[in-house]
Amino acid sequence: MEYRDEYSQIIERILAGNHQAYAELYENTIQDVYKNVYFLIEEKAEAEDLVQEIYIQLYKSLGNYDRNQPFRPWLMGIMIKQIQAYRRKRWMRFRIMQKAEVNKQMMIVDFSNDIVDRMTNEHLVHLVNDLPFKLKEVIILRYLNDYSQEEVAKILEIPIGTVKSRIHSALKKLRTKGQNNKFFIEKARNA
Repeated sequence: MEYRDEYSQIIERILAGNHQAYAELYENTIQDVYKNVYFLIEEKAEAEDLVQEIYIQLYKSLGNYDRNQPFRPWLMGIMIKQIQAYRRKRWMRFRIMQKAEVNKQMMIVDFSNDIVDRMTNEHLVHLVNDLPFKLKEVIILRYLNDYSQEEVAKILEIPIGTVKSRIHSALKKLRTKGQNNKFFIEKARNA
């Protein structure tokens, strides 16, 4: 039996060739995609380009979407894969620049005001951004997006035990830095 969620009809219209339906899908998902990309990449100025790449990949992949599964976690999986590809490309560029001894300072434009205003603790946002990427991505998916640990495991294509271990490690690092933030503690108890 097909899984039915709020996106099923939109996806059916897109697959039937309705371009307006894709615009509707974009409008319904862009905020979540953008905020996640913004928190998961280091170079904030590249967020818009990466979001564009995610939506290009989404369009190409819609034919492979399994309608027996919920759409949003599937979209988050595409997003994570694109971010990982971005990080690999970024690392390669860095290595090439390093070898060529090119030391150009890149201008970073900060678009975080809107997102940070929604967060109750700017210092906590800074601490989360300082976490290693693998820990940061599970924290962002679990607590910013409120996905269950099982959904996070599916999105990242890793075992549930690894998700739990990374969440535990991330929370421990945050606490070690002197942060007993109520938001994370309450969420961790419910995890």
